[in-house]
Amino acid sequence: MKHITVSLDKRGVSCVAKLLDDVAPRTCAAVWDALPLSAPVFHGKYARNEIYTLVPAFAPDPGKENTTVTPIPGDLCWFSFDSDDLGNPAYGYENTTGTGTTGAIVDLAVFYGRNNLLINGDQGWVPGNVFGAITENLDEFAAACQDLWMGGARGETLSFSRL
Repeated sequence: MKHITVSLDKRGVSCVAKLLDDVAPRTCAAVWDALPLSAPVFHGKYARNEIYTLVPAFAPDPGKENTTVTPIPGDLCWFSFDSDDLGNPAYGYENTTGTGTTGAIVDLAVFYGRNNLLINGDQGWVPGNVFGAITENLDEFAAACQDLWMGGARGETLSFSRL
């Protein structure tokens, strides 16, 4: 079983997650092979208790596996978008694509609380591939995520690395 560390670098908090190779093997392999990954963090607007980062695609889209529209606390999810999907100014990114790239974008998300619903006002339902589950330090990480929501995300990065 493979484990990764997920960190909010500026806040100095990390958690450990196991990869769900048995139910999302393509997604897990794509993430594992690309680690380490680090980029600016955002807090979800629609989903509720979600933080995420956007990076240029680092692997072919794994397709749908172990999808959900109702992630639970501790779920790690993969979403694939085209840069045009995120170009609407309502998303609040500082440029038109969120990542400064064109083409495919990978959204790696961490869900830290209950009652999440993956629906988007522009696109409707947005199922994500659940590829990991936090096994250690979810409570402290969730408190840092809530601080990110209330205190702001500027200057903070979300990092994923092999354990």
